[in-house]
Amino acid sequence: MKKLIDRLISSESGAGMLLLFAAFLALVFANIPGLDKLYNWFVHFTPFTIPSFNILGSMHFWINDALMALFFFAIGLELKREMLEGQLKHFSQVLLPVFAALGGVIFPALVFVIINLNAQNHAIHGWAIPTATDIAFAVGVLALLGRRIPSSLKIFVLTLAIMDDLCAIVIIALFYTGDLSFLYLLLSFMIVGALIFINKLGVSNKTPYVILSLILWFFVLNSGIHASIAGVVAAFTIPLYTKKGNSMSKEMEQTLGLPVNYIILPLFAFVNAGVSMHGLDASHVFGTVPMGIFLGLFVGKQIGIFLFSFIIIKAGFAYMPEKANWKQLYAIAIICGIGFTMSLFVDGLAYGENSILLYHGTDKLAILCGSLVSGVVGYFAAKIVGNNPDGSPKKAKN
Repeated sequence: MKKLIDRLISSESGAGMLLLFAAFLALVFANIPGLDKLYNWFVHFTPFTIPSFNILGSMHFWINDALMALFFFAIGLELKREMLEGQLKHFSQVLLPVFAALGGVIFPALVFVIINLNAQNHAIHGWAIPTATDIAFAVGVLALLGRRIPSSLKIFVLTLAIMDDLCAIVIIALFYTGDLSFLYLLLSFMIVGALIFINKLGVSNKTPYVILSLILWFFVLNSGIHASIAGVVAAFTIPLYTKKGNSMSKEMEQTLGLPVNYIILPLFAFVNAGVSMHGLDASHVFGTVPMGIFLGLFVGKQIGIFLFSFIIIKAGFAYMPEKANWKQLYAIAIICGIGFTMSLFVDGLAYGENSILLYHGTDKLAILCGSLVSGVVGYFAAKIVGNNPDGSPKKAKN
C-alpha cells in the first residue's frame, strides 16, 4: 500500500508542477502585448469541424468538452476501482474523509452564497466553484512535505479528493445542465444499456467499449447535459476484470494516466487560466464574486473539512488518522483549499462568456489566488506542526 501511495504521490506531484507552469504561462501570454493576440488566437482557433454531426468548436471547446471528458472518464475508472477494491470499499475506512468532503463542499458554498446574496442574479450561479479540491496540486504539496506528514493523512487527502470529485460530478449533473433534448437523452440511455449489456456478456475486447463511449459522448453533448458526465458514466460500465483475468479498467486507467496528467490537464489550465489584468481596478478584484470564490476556497474549505472531521471523530463514529493529531489535520484541511482544475471547470459552466464581460476574469483570478494561498499557507502550517523530516514526532517544548 505504501509503495502504491508513494507512486501516486510522485505521479500527481509532477502533474501538479506542470499544471502550475501551464497556468503561469497562460497568465504571461494573456498580459504581454503581442503574445495576448497569439493566446486569444489559440483559444478561439477552430482546428476542425464536423458539420454533418453538428460539432463546430474552437480549441476551447475541444479541450473543455472533448478532452476533459477523458479526464472525467479517468476519474470514473478510479472511483469504480476504489469502490470495488480500494479505499472506498469499506464503510469504516471512508466515513471520515466522506464526512470531511461533505463539509468541504457545504461551507465553501455557504461562504460564496452569503457574500453574493445581494449581488446580481447571475453571480449566485458560481456557488459551486469553491467546492472542489484539486488532487494533483494537493498531493504535490504533500510530496514536498515528505515524511513530515503521516501516511495516514495522505490516504485521507487522496480519499477526500476522490469524494470531492464525485460531489463535483453530481453538482455538474444536477445544477449545470442546460435545456434538455429528450431524444438525445433517450439515445444516451440506449448506449449506456448497450455498454452494460456487453459488460454482462463478458466482452474482453476494448474496441466496442471505446466506440460506444464515443457515441455516448456525442449524444450527451447534444442532450443538454455537460459532455463530461458521459466520461464518468462510460467508465462505470468498463469491467474491472474480464473473463481472461486481466483488468480492463486498470489497463485503461494506466493508459490514460500520462496523457491526462501531462497533456490534457496542462492544456486545460493553459486555455482557461489566461486572465488579462489590463484595466483591472480594486472594484473588480474585490467584487462579491471573486471574494466569494477566494474566501470559499481559503476559509470555507478549511473550516468545513476540519469542523465536520472534528464532529464525527468526537461523536465516536470515526477515528483520527493513525499517528496524526488535530493540528496536522487542520493544516491538511487548509491544503484542501487548492481548487484549481475542477474550480476552473465549474467556473466555465457557471459563467461562460460572463467571466470576461461581467467580472473581467477576476473569478478565474480568484481561483488561482485562493488555490495558491491555500497551498502556501497549508504547506508552512503542515511544516510547522508536522513531524521531523525523518518522520519522527517532534518533541514538545518545555
